[in-house]
Amino acid sequence: MGAESAMATGKAMMDRTLVFTYGTLKHGFSNHGLLQDLVRSGDAAFVGGAATAGRLPLVCGPYRVPFLLNLPGSGDRVSGELYAVSPRALARLDELEGVARGHYERLPISVVVPAKGEEEVEVEVEAEAYYAHRSYAGELWRRSGEKGLGEYSAKETKGYVRRKDRPQDITFLDQIRIFITAAQNL
Repeated sequence: MGAESAMATGKAMMDRTLVFTYGTLKHGFSNHGLLQDLVRSGDAAFVGGAATAGRLPLVCGPYRVPFLLNLPGSGDRVSGELYAVSPRALARLDELEGVARGHYERLPISVVVPAKGEEEVEVEVEAEAYYAHRSYAGELWRRSGEKGLGEYSAKETKGYVRRKDRPQDITFLDQIRIFITAAQNL
């Protein structure tokens, strides 16, 4: 590799943002195809498994959609995956997660990457994650009985409904509000 090529590769890696995924974007789940496409195009790279450095609630909302809640100290340490993504990939992830529509918000998170060998120690890194929007996060936590998950696994996906199979005549925010309100009326 020539010096110019090495510099271009180094700059491309510096432009990357670490993103912690904990739900449907993980390997084997329904939205992972987007990350696979981004990896193929060179806009994302799988870094490895990771877990939140601190305790955070992870709950399921309507249609078994996973939501990480920005309520530090509640819940458990959450397991997931870490990706290094380009600005273009970040924009595509923001679109999937409905950031502009108030579904999720992308915020900083501290995650721990486990040691690979006996000599290595786990490393804490700063990344970003998609949290449930603050306008309804507290209500989701109460709706869950203030019990969270340590991992979004195949067990939690039982009953998951893909976006294309959900009612199209109502917004996702309205679906979240109905989900929360239905629990309050029980």
